[in-house]
Amino acid sequence: MISRRTLLSGLTVTGAASALGLSPLRADAEPPPETTRVRIGKVIAACTAPQFVADELLRSEGFLEVQYNECETIPGILKALATGTSDVGMVTVLPTVIQLDGGDPIVVLAGVHIGCYELFGTDRVRSIRDLKGKTVGVWELGDGEYVYISVMAAYVGLDPRRDIKWVTHPPGEAIPLLANGELDAYMVFPPYPQELRARKIGHAVVRTAVDRPWSQYFCCMAVGNREFVRKNPVATKRALRAILKGADICAAEPERAARMVIDKGYISREGRTPSYEYTVQTLKELPYGRWREYDPADTVRFSALRLHEVGFIKSRPQKLLAQGTDWRFLNELKRELKG
Repeated sequence: MISRRTLLSGLTVTGAASALGLSPLRADAEPPPETTRVRIGKVIAACTAPQFVADELLRSEGFLEVQYNECETIPGILKALATGTSDVGMVTVLPTVIQLDGGDPIVVLAGVHIGCYELFGTDRVRSIRDLKGKTVGVWELGDGEYVYISVMAAYVGLDPRRDIKWVTHPPGEAIPLLANGELDAYMVFPPYPQELRARKIGHAVVRTAVDRPWSQYFCCMAVGNREFVRKNPVATKRALRAILKGADICAAEPERAARMVIDKGYISREGRTPSYEYTVQTLKELPYGRWREYDPADTVRFSALRLHEVGFIKSRPQKLLAQGTDWRFLNELKRELKG
């Protein structure tokens, strides 16, 4: 018997997908996509590897042009999706729900993975309640980190607007400030948690991959432009299938997936190649295989309730689920891509 690792080491991504039981035969029996171009919004983050691993898979789905549109922040991806300059993308759920409440023409299609955010603190912060009166850094107000910390604070009885002193710094500036104690806490996503642990800077106060209740819900979801989804249902399903297959490959072969996204420069920033070791660690730590198990509607519902408590949104979960989600493609793919 040939081991899965040995077998996959000599295969393309498309071949790896077939070896994992993700057969393209059903896709071949479907109508061709209504468009042969797909534009994917992205940020430079190792945790979004499934949509990069999906590049070759998207081409096997009939997309002749696969375009990755780089955005600086999560709000930037949401803006690109809302304006139609991107068609689909992996986006943090909390800012997505805020934009749905604001009426943006986007639609949530599926959950992809759990738990990429981690809150690091100094010795002065041992729990979320310890954030009261402390200086907390985020990339920018309104981004995923700011919203996550605000919701976590409210969940334990703090008022994030009055009880926390917010400052904004990109990670490159914030990490030294955390190391010398000028920041009390800072929330990061991969590969920064891996770097902080390796450099022994601060400690993890919250790890959303393992700490409840956050570990029970998706953090990153597949989101589409509403008009693109409406006009291109076959293309939407094919694009989503490629991304979810990418998630399965990340779960089964993190080393190969990490090498692919690094070698092709998907997560390089300003000419700097990220650490292969940190990227592999990220893919091993995040539970990519749970997109079949968790109910994405529960994630939207939980997120909406938490955001409503903080005053970030006005809509109730039922309205957002009715107007801002479309699970038909996911339900079909769950039946097709049985793991």
